[in-house]
Amino acid sequence: MTRPARALPPWLAHALRAQRGPVSWSAVVRGALGGGPLLLAAVLGGRPTLGVVAAIGAMFAGINDRPGSRRASVGRIGGPALAGAAGLVAGTYAGDHVPAVLLTVVLTGLGLVAGGVSALGPVGSAVGTQLLVGAAVGAGMPLPEPGWQRALAFLAGAGWLLLLRLALPTPGSLAGDFRLGFRFDGERHAVAGVYDAVAALLDATGSQTATARRAALTAALDQAQDALAGPRLRRYASSAAERRLHAQYAAALPLAEAATALAWAEEAVPARASEGPRRLAAAVRGNTPTGPLPAPSRSAPALRALDDALLNAAEAFDRADGGDLHSRKRSRAARARTVLGARGREYGIRVALCFGASAAIAQALHHARWYGQHEHWYWLPATAVFLVKPDLGPLASRVLSRAAGTVLGALLFAGFAAVLPRPEGLIALVALSGALIPVATRHFAAQTAVVTVLVLALVMVGGEPQASVGRIAETLLACAVVLVVGHLPMPGQRGDAIRARLAEAGGAARAYLDHVLGESGDRAARWALRREAYRTLAEARTAIALASAELPPLARHADGADEIATTLERLVDTTTACAVQLDDTGGLDPRHVRRLAELQDELALRRDRVGLRPSDLPVAG
Repeated sequence: MTRPARALPPWLAHALRAQRGPVSWSAVVRGALGGGPLLLAAVLGGRPTLGVVAAIGAMFAGINDRPGSRRASVGRIGGPALAGAAGLVAGTYAGDHVPAVLLTVVLTGLGLVAGGVSALGPVGSAVGTQLLVGAAVGAGMPLPEPGWQRALAFLAGAGWLLLLRLALPTPGSLAGDFRLGFRFDGERHAVAGVYDAVAALLDATGSQTATARRAALTAALDQAQDALAGPRLRRYASSAAERRLHAQYAAALPLAEAATALAWAEEAVPARASEGPRRLAAAVRGNTPTGPLPAPSRSAPALRALDDALLNAAEAFDRADGGDLHSRKRSRAARARTVLGARGREYGIRVALCFGASAAIAQALHHARWYGQHEHWYWLPATAVFLVKPDLGPLASRVLSRAAGTVLGALLFAGFAAVLPRPEGLIALVALSGALIPVATRHFAAQTAVVTVLVLALVMVGGEPQASVGRIAETLLACAVVLVVGHLPMPGQRGDAIRARLAEAGGAARAYLDHVLGESGDRAARWALRREAYRTLAEARTAIALASAELPPLARHADGADEIATTLERLVDTTTACAVQLDDTGGLDPRHVRRLAELQDELALRRDRVGLRPSDLPVAG
């Protein structure tokens, strides 16, 4: 009799899992042209330490150089770079003029601020990370330049890679109209992906994969919104080509609504129903006319809505007169509430304690001369920053990956340092490591190994001796600090961040449901509310999945949250089906009414387990 195989614990399974997808070769080229040439120019100019700081800025920009549109890359790379420069100035000044104990207090305060800002999302997380790493490097890496020169060098490095991102063409932009393809390569690909996701959902209607396809459609819409929104100065379409893309995105929203309603009905649709969205996707990619679109059957309300949406899309493609992105409009007050609310407080306290404790230990070891001739004590607190980032995976998984990656990277560098000529060999190693960063981002351990090689090469070019063994020891110490501090009892109730995300998703679902049942004729507002409901739910599901994969002392605080999120998703799907039904007949049939009541009752039964209030969820009064 064979024993059943035991499943791996979630935290270990996450540590062994790597992301999949095509390699961005254009990002590889940008990485090779980033820090290496800057470091070479600084060495030739007799200012190697400035080149080190510039290459660090280029390295962080390379980590944030993710797939997407050029306009989105401005905020994704530029915002964190400004925070990193500010951290360098603050850290340099504090390290030069503040005693050790007060310096620890200052760094702990910065950790509290950076942790709160990280609750705003991926860009906020990158801002917080670079702020803290910049502060640690400024305080713990003795360099001859004053703080303002270090900040300018850091910005120059990040700005150089951002310039490469804006100026160099990507492979997909070389086909067709080069001018339009070059300018809108990421935007065009993202909008076409929405139509492909609609077609995939229609193909999956009535099957067990429909739920996953609907989630993929939400992700595609989120990506397209982000690609088209861009920085504030470019929020509104300013050319005919840009207005066409906005119109094409807006035309996909009623298609997505109809496809979701069909999936909710759980009945298979004819294969020709997905042919129209696929032709629209091809028209977006090639910037070509749509041509004739096959009309689906009009035997049900959702099919009639799909047919009407296809006709409207064909007209919108021809008119190309712009369109609302229906994206979230968060005020400064709303962002401040997020930073100061449960999510910001919970994460901010954890980051502050981990960063402050690691900085205190690093300074104690430094002043006790444990480092010997190595005066750079920034590695331990900088490592703690990456370990405590929740968007990189569960805490135990991050610790394991960071330890393994650092050991591998330090050993590799020790071998390279023994044979490479200096400084030219080390500069080449920096360029090679920069090129590997876009590939290594698939797994945290691989990214850590590449970054370790790159940073050790940089500090050696800056004049520090080979320090692989010390870096391994400091990394393992940082892992121990973060594991202990990360599992300590925190002020307030554990799981507040998860409850805050569920409450936000529940509020968005309530607003969407109230709008639909209120039978408002404002479809644009309805689509905006629908987008916000699905987007907040997707963010909540991501946070819940990461929290559930923590070690049991932390994972238990997410118990029941996934069931709440699943029920909310079914409620939003049902609300979408109700909207389509009301458009077609002006009233709801008994199936819609019964399903809404069942889901609201289910939410009322589940909310107590998670600790949510009745006002947090769209339950019947």
